[in-house]
Amino acid sequence: MAASPGPVTVPPKPTWEPKQQEATYPWLRPTIRIRLTLLYGGMFLIAGILLLSIIYMLAAQALNDAGGLVFQVSGTNVRISSDTCPQLGAAQNNGQLNEAIKDCTAAQRQHALDSLLNRALLALVGLSIIAFAFGYAMAGRVLSPLGRINRTARRVAGTDLSRRIELDGPDDELKELADTFDEMLDRLERAFTAQQRFVGNASHELRTPLAINRTLLEVHLSDPDAPPELQQLGKTLLATNERSEQLVEGLLLLARSDNQIVERKPVDLAEVADRAIDQARAEAAAKGVEVRGECAPAVVQGNGVLLERIALNLVQNAVRYNVPEGGWVEVTTELQTGQALLVVSNTGPVVPAYEIDNLFEPFRRLRTERTGSDKGVGLGLSIARSVARAHGGRIIAMPREGGGLVMRVTLPV
Repeated sequence: MAASPGPVTVPPKPTWEPKQQEATYPWLRPTIRIRLTLLYGGMFLIAGILLLSIIYMLAAQALNDAGGLVFQVSGTNVRISSDTCPQLGAAQNNGQLNEAIKDCTAAQRQHALDSLLNRALLALVGLSIIAFAFGYAMAGRVLSPLGRINRTARRVAGTDLSRRIELDGPDDELKELADTFDEMLDRLERAFTAQQRFVGNASHELRTPLAINRTLLEVHLSDPDAPPELQQLGKTLLATNERSEQLVEGLLLLARSDNQIVERKPVDLAEVADRAIDQARAEAAAKGVEVRGECAPAVVQGNGVLLERIALNLVQNAVRYNVPEGGWVEVTTELQTGQALLVVSNTGPVVPAYEIDNLFEPFRRLRTERTGSDKGVGLGLSIARSVARAHGGRIIAMPREGGGLVMRVTLPV
């Protein structure tokens, strides 16, 4: 008889995982902080340019208003020299001297305007840098609650639902968003806790009667005085009971494997594949299917039992759905850049590409929807896909040329 489920201590983990996006140039990513910085700095820069233009026009107007000659040279034999305006010394008469003074005054006025413009531009550039830096710092301070919400969401997705933001501060829109997020986490935690409790109770309620039935049938079959008809009936009922047990175990494993894996340990896919091959070798020999493998070390972080279930389900499917004669199954593992790869290839019937996705649905097989044969309960590939997703990986099926399938499982290392 199955034991009663223990107390629920940790809620199940969510089945989704935020999509990881790695930008090639992080500084070019259009974050809200960068956009606020550009907005603040751009407004300051526009205001500075307008202010500089107004100052320049006012200064030019003032110099033009005061630009007339305030004196004229008259008399005879007047000589004037200046280091700033050397053309004054070349004047031959008063008219040339007065014209030279006028040109010198205009040149000095233009030089003063150019000097004012250059210094104002340098000041504007310096203040713009300070404004952009100040805007970046202020935007970071204003948006810091959003960063806290984002970090909490990542921890929730990667660990458990017990974490909360608990944002302090003024009762503004950001605090309202954080409180709403906390309320959502409360509801999710209750929902996942209820789901785990239901799975535990279903495990107990479904396993117990099936175990009792199996025990009664085995006792009946052990009776040597039982008629042959009852012996045959008992064997049939025992096979049906065993099939129901497999279905229950598959459903429970499927429900559990949809959750994220919290406790991860180093697992070598080569060892997992070898164990799966050993467990399926007897069935393969009975069906005349050759099983071979080339397994290179490929260590990942995960749950060894669930990863072994992926390999075993794929190998068993490859053996059961094979050609009657001369069939083979090939299992390989290898380590690639940032990921480990498990590939199961097999001969078999031709599989249309449009039916590949249907194979991963529960209780679905090629060209049939409900289970009704001795090849399994129709959950093998569904369980394999759920376990792969729980480990942050994926499984892809491709039709093999000439018949059969190629199953590729990729897991992060």
